[in-house]
Amino acid sequence: MSGAGAAVLAWALLAGALLPPPPVRPQPLPHGDREVHEKEAQFNTTYSDWVHANLLNIYAFNHSVRRNRTEGVRVSVNVLSDQKDQPVLFVVRQKEAVVSFQVPLILRGLYQRKYAYQEVSRTLCQPQTKAEVETQHFYVDVSTLSLNTSYQLRVTRVENFVLRTNERFSFNATAAQPQYFKYEFPEEVDSVIVKVTSAMAFPCSVISIQDILCPVYDLDNNVAFIGMYQTMTKKAAITVQKKDFPSHSFYVVVVVKTEDEACGGALPYYPLSKNASPDEPVDQHNRQKTLEVMVSPAITSEAYVRSVLFCLGIFLSFYILTLLIACWESCRRQHKRKGLLAAMDSPSLDTGHSRSIPDSFLNHGPYDSYGYGSFGNGSSSSTEGITDSLGSAEVSYSYVGQEQFKRRTPSAPTRPLSIPMGERSLENVASRPRLDSLSSVEEDDYDTLADIDYDKNVIRTKQYLCVADLARKDKRVLRKKYQIYFWNIATIAVFYALPVIQLVITYQTVVNVTGNQDICYYNFLCAHPLGNLSAFNNILSNLGYVLLGLLFLLIILQREINYNRALLRNDAHALECGIPKHFGLFYAMGTALMMEGLLSACYHVCPNYTNFQFDTSFMYMIAGLCMLKLYQKRHPDINASAYSAYACLALVIFFSVVGVVFGKGNTAFWIIFSVIHIVATLLLSTQLYYMGRWKLDSGILRRILHVLYTDCVRQCSGPMYVDRMVLLVMGNIINWSLAAYGLIVRPNDFASYLLAIGICNLLLYFAFYIIMKLRSGERIKLIPLLCIISTSVVWGFALFFFFQGLSTWQKTPAESREHNRDCILLDFFDDHDIWHFLSSIAMFGSFLVLLTLDDDLDCVQRDKIYVF
Repeated sequence: MSGAGAAVLAWALLAGALLPPPPVRPQPLPHGDREVHEKEAQFNTTYSDWVHANLLNIYAFNHSVRRNRTEGVRVSVNVLSDQKDQPVLFVVRQKEAVVSFQVPLILRGLYQRKYAYQEVSRTLCQPQTKAEVETQHFYVDVSTLSLNTSYQLRVTRVENFVLRTNERFSFNATAAQPQYFKYEFPEEVDSVIVKVTSAMAFPCSVISIQDILCPVYDLDNNVAFIGMYQTMTKKAAITVQKKDFPSHSFYVVVVVKTEDEACGGALPYYPLSKNASPDEPVDQHNRQKTLEVMVSPAITSEAYVRSVLFCLGIFLSFYILTLLIACWESCRRQHKRKGLLAAMDSPSLDTGHSRSIPDSFLNHGPYDSYGYGSFGNGSSSSTEGITDSLGSAEVSYSYVGQEQFKRRTPSAPTRPLSIPMGERSLENVASRPRLDSLSSVEEDDYDTLADIDYDKNVIRTKQYLCVADLARKDKRVLRKKYQIYFWNIATIAVFYALPVIQLVITYQTVVNVTGNQDICYYNFLCAHPLGNLSAFNNILSNLGYVLLGLLFLLIILQREINYNRALLRNDAHALECGIPKHFGLFYAMGTALMMEGLLSACYHVCPNYTNFQFDTSFMYMIAGLCMLKLYQKRHPDINASAYSAYACLALVIFFSVVGVVFGKGNTAFWIIFSVIHIVATLLLSTQLYYMGRWKLDSGILRRILHVLYTDCVRQCSGPMYVDRMVLLVMGNIINWSLAAYGLIVRPNDFASYLLAIGICNLLLYFAFYIIMKLRSGERIKLIPLLCIISTSVVWGFALFFFFQGLSTWQKTPAESREHNRDCILLDFFDDHDIWHFLSSIAMFGSFLVLLTLDDDLDCVQRDKIYVF
């Protein structure tokens, strides 16, 4: 190189050395060149340090682990710098597990909302050891990509990490500082119930039961990955069985959620500031909750056996009691029959002839008040009833005295009774014998004859009616008509129950597989599992409906057999006396009671918002069938057919579903329903008042105006049928009041509101029936009187337990658990189970009342029984 070239190169190097270097941003060094600081660290010491992109801090900890003693280790960090775009990464490396988390910790809520937390605490999963004492090491690595970030680190031992049986333990938790504890089953305990309580409803939290495995899922975004879990406000309870955990131990994990919406709380306004970006995380500051946990042993297998035997014993005792009453009644009747025969056969001391039966024998009172349907009142059914038993219109019998057996003596030939009504006469109707022997008679043929239809107008519009007036149809035809009630409800039950059973089994399977206990609304403080069922006690308590429904069917079967035997003997009482015996509706009622038990049990397999109608459908049917049976007693010819009755009940169930799904806070729905309720009440009132002798056609308004003008304007006349008018006015007042209540208050539980309408109408009609029965001079015998009194008392206690409200699917699962209560009977049954017991007994008693209420009329001719 020449001297000039060397000089130029020297000057260039000198100039480059004198110029300032360009600014260079620190870049992460290669892995081998990164600066690593590792230090031995101690428990219960707070380390304030800093970290940057070229620095990795490692803290080495060691502690002794004993096989028979478990200690929890908790890592707490707090990042002091506010650099959300470049978080600090903490990695905890330990035996069999690695836990990593960033700070600020970002957790997501609904609609992808982001929440940032600067302070994070995590409990480390404790690996198992087989040695008596083992020293285990774990490391906490701290790194970041930021230029410089300061933080604090503290590692502590968790006191009371292992929960003790029947001992309460209080602690605090936040969304970024979850807590979990370990529980080990004692040798003699097979199942426990974990109860977690808090004095504050919010923030919302999650309770999870997880197996002893690493890692432990203890954050809001992963707590549902494994184990059983449920949301919580103030109460939570989970029953845990030893057989489900091979290690005979489990973790109780408590996580505070980022939002309260899952527990029924309000969502926070997001974003909280005007300048905040929708993607920018929100700092929730301090969402801390104080909780208390206690693990207590659950009931033993002996308690299950004892409770099952108790349940069976209660309801089987009704079978024994029924058998004893039947034997007593049979012996009493035989003794009475022997006494009557002896009294009739023994000669009189004065005349030497056989004695006659006194009118007041066996304390049977007179029935003079039953003159409403006699000849003097224009009834044609007396002659018809008499000719039925003779098979001819040539000779009739009159009833002498008021004896029990209504001794009959020949009387003068019966004159044909005719009423001048246009050109029609009832002569052939009054003298025509019944067509019981003709097999070709059908109800439709009988009803569509023009003269018979005209006869209906004459008979049913009389001011005073007797049962004989409304028992004119062939009883074999009516028997078939009312048997359809039973066969229809049996068919409905089969098609209804099969998919219900399949659905609830699927629900229970989903609960068991996913562990999500928010699906079902149990009383978790008294939910005893058996096999795959989560709440066996709620299912067992429904056994009473099935057993008592079956007993009622057996009672009806026995009554029907006795009645058929009496008909074969041509017993005058069975043919001509008492309320006409039709058992089809009774069979339908017993079947409905059994199905109520089956479907209520299905509902309680997993009670929730989507299957509530399983528990209420047959309640509506029972209420409707009871009203139909009560009406049928004195109106056998004009009672509703099974098809129309079940169609109306199906419409009720339809409104029940629509009301629950769409009715909450929906003004339009409540207006429509209230209008339909009132219109249906008016139509039914008209049907009952005129005994079906009216038409709904285009001239209905003209006829209504005509009646109002003639009865209210031209002359002020009272109603022709006073008793019916009183009942219907009271019924309309009650139903209009219920409609107004629903429209104004709009109750959340529409299903119960609809059921209350049916029950109120049933109670009103039942009370009216009893009052009119007593007002007509009839009496109530001892057995129905005892049934009425005892059933009323049982209904009162049953409703008390029903309104305790142990859960409700109208709220969130967490809010529903606030109503949970402990068991109150045998440590196995809760308030709702007692409602099942008492309501099944009360329904059975109510059915017996309907069955036996008119037994006092069994020896009274039907043309002397008043219709009301």
